[in-house]
Amino acid sequence: MRPVDLGSSLLRKRTTAGTAYVEVGAGEPLVLLHGVGMRLEAWESQIAAFAAGNRVIAADLPGHGESLPLAPGSTITDFVAWLSTFLRDLGLERANLAGHSMGAMIAGGAVATFPERIARIAYLNGVFRRDPNAKAAVLARAAAIRSEGVDREGPLSRWFVGTPAENDVRENVRRWLGQVNPSGYATAYMAFAAGDDVYADCWPRVACPALFLTGSDDPNSTPEMAEAMAAMTPHGWARIVAGHRHMVGLTAPDEVNRHLAEWLATTEAAR
Repeated sequence: MRPVDLGSSLLRKRTTAGTAYVEVGAGEPLVLLHGVGMRLEAWESQIAAFAAGNRVIAADLPGHGESLPLAPGSTITDFVAWLSTFLRDLGLERANLAGHSMGAMIAGGAVATFPERIARIAYLNGVFRRDPNAKAAVLARAAAIRSEGVDREGPLSRWFVGTPAENDVRENVRRWLGQVNPSGYATAYMAFAAGDDVYADCWPRVACPALFLTGSDDPNSTPEMAEAMAAMTPHGWARIVAGHRHMVGLTAPDEVNRHLAEWLATTEAAR
């Protein structure tokens, strides 16, 4: 796999509905959805790696980057409907879909709602049936955004191990959190906080190849969650990235890309 030089920036396009995205390469479509508080630049290593053989499309989630927000009070089902419209606007009848964190939750909703349009699903650092304490904590964080604004330090402490090797990536993530639209972020975070049970029962019915990947030290999107979803999914498998937390696509891009390459090469019959 030969990486593509993306230069110093990613030039966004926009759909008529107001979603900002980048599109690089040609071939089988690969759609990338980032996590809450982030922007499509979080996928830069994956875009560079896979554009040599795929039509890679990375979108800013609603209310993030340069995409218009959804209405306050929107739920995870509204974000899944947004994705359906986005795929339609790009003329994508069928695509590979990889999501990170909230992007994973949206991807799970997509494969539950319109499975005929999803060729493969990659669920990176995605939650699954949070326990009561974790659920209460994430709902409290979501509620605090409206009154206290965007917290940049709390996510950094949860998302990174804290080694010096992560410093540059941490600064990028801190900057992206500072750039997010506060209202759009609050809407998305509440949908993410309340949405982990909505599509949790879908996995036994998912027929396409399904990768569940997380970091061994991720305290919220745990290895146990990834392994539980993989065990439920007919053509699912889990991959755990040792020594990393929530932002594995940024902190361990080469390893994540190897797992994604395996996933993209997998057919239903091979699993």
